[in-house]
Amino acid sequence: MLEFLLIAIAIVVIALGLIVSLVAPRARLGRRRREVPPPPTGLSTTSPQAGPPAGSVDTLPAPPEPHTATALPDVASAPVLDVPEPTAGRMQRLRARLSRSQNVLGRSLLAVLARDRLDDEAWEEVEDALLGADVGVKPTTEIVERLRTRTQVLGTRDPAQLRALLAEELVTALQPDLDRTLHTISTGDGPAVVLVVGVNGTGKTTTCGKLARVLVADGRSVLLGAADTFRAAAADQLQTWGARVGAETVRGPEGGDPASVAFDAVRAGKDAGVDTVVIDTAGRLHTKVGLMDELGKLKRVVEKHGPINETLLVLDATTGQNGLTQARVFTEVADVTGVVLTKLDGTAKGGIVISVQRELGVPVKLIGLGEGADDLAPFEPVEFVDALLG
Repeated sequence: MLEFLLIAIAIVVIALGLIVSLVAPRARLGRRRREVPPPPTGLSTTSPQAGPPAGSVDTLPAPPEPHTATALPDVASAPVLDVPEPTAGRMQRLRARLSRSQNVLGRSLLAVLARDRLDDEAWEEVEDALLGADVGVKPTTEIVERLRTRTQVLGTRDPAQLRALLAEELVTALQPDLDRTLHTISTGDGPAVVLVVGVNGTGKTTTCGKLARVLVADGRSVLLGAADTFRAAAADQLQTWGARVGAETVRGPEGGDPASVAFDAVRAGKDAGVDTVVIDTAGRLHTKVGLMDELGKLKRVVEKHGPINETLLVLDATTGQNGLTQARVFTEVADVTGVVLTKLDGTAKGGIVISVQRELGVPVKLIGLGEGADDLAPFEPVEFVDALLG
């Protein structure tokens, strides 16, 4: 009987132990949950001065410190601008690029003139070399006749003297007395206006961007007008060029009226007090009568603000004599005052400079000698000939 009693007591003790082991953890968990305060509501939005509830300092993270990098937007809004190379002496610095492409012509001419005997065949070779360089028939004939006469009169066979004679004749053919000044200073109460025209593929928009750098390098303030509304990429490209030197760009909707954009650009330039407004026009084929008429309209609209100070025709030097046909039509429509020859470092046909000036009576004012941002240089006949002859 006693044994049964002891067994019963043991069973009760074991059962109580099991019950306690199951209930105690849940009770402790409940107490913990009651000790954790509820999350604060509206800590920083409804009452900025209200602190956290009592007893929650140890359990809540400290509020973050105010952001101290408030100057970052100001840094981003003030990008570092490019400082273009001065234009004075720029062609001298770039002459190596010109001489590499023109050196074949220079070597062939000097090789013929250095012969012991300059007969008719030799002079025909000189003539062929000049014609191959797109000098043109009439200028070539004049150069050869004058050079031949002077050589015979002087009786010289010295290579250095012959080179000097050839250089003099080429410089004369380039008409060094032509006014090559870029008229970018206003003569009225508004900015000077430069209109840039040309056919597709000549590098016209890029030339506008490089021209802005030329003007900034010479101390001018510039505003760009993206009147090529047929290509959104043209306006984007022009805006990128301008931003690099701090020049604003006025643009319109894609497919909009180019004359309206040009008008707004000049008005914005007048309001901003800039020195020069450069207007990029859509590339046009000279055979498209409607597009050429549109260019004439753009010119008339811009002139409501005042005269256009400079109209630059961009020509690709690699096109050779075909560029003359383009140039003639543009001069009739837009009163071209100067020519920009691009890609002159990529062709041995530098004689196109002579042809263009002779045919149009319009000076070549700028030449492109590479793809770099500062590879647009004022044209200097003497430096050009020196590079031509190596």
